[in-house]
Amino acid sequence: MDIVTPDTGEIDRIVDLWVQLARGQRQYDAHILSEENRTGVRESLVHQLVAEQVVVARDGPSRDEIHGFASFRIESGSFERAITRGIIDNVYVVPERRNEGIGSALLETVETRLAERAVDRIALEVLAANEAGRRFYQRHGYEPHRLEVEKAVESSR
Repeated sequence: MDIVTPDTGEIDRIVDLWVQLARGQRQYDAHILSEENRTGVRESLVHQLVAEQVVVARDGPSRDEIHGFASFRIESGSFERAITRGIIDNVYVVPERRNEGIGSALLETVETRLAERAVDRIALEVLAANEAGRRFYQRHGYEPHRLEVEKAVESSR
């Protein structure tokens, strides 16, 4: 398995994978819609790809099939911070290739690239209902830092 920075000609395949990721996250009550965000996600991923903040997993004789991807960035915003955080936006492996170590390889590559950019910490989000995802990140040393809570409007009446 090779984890590499893809070229810009592969952006549509990566966006397709993001759409699959977003669609799959709906089972955990994610609020982000998949197809409806394709254009905006494409634009964002193009910027990340040009900045070498996207990696893909590929193997096989032709090395052109992508089995997963990860995207990341350095946190920025209007507030000054005590530390520099790397943010992992996405880690996704196609369902038929899960449990082969691809997700771990993607995650480790992203962590290395963020460390090379002198971040102090690395953060990511995982949906509370995604128990397998939470276990995966815990195995890789991620611990809860902040907890987001929400409720439906009708439950407050």
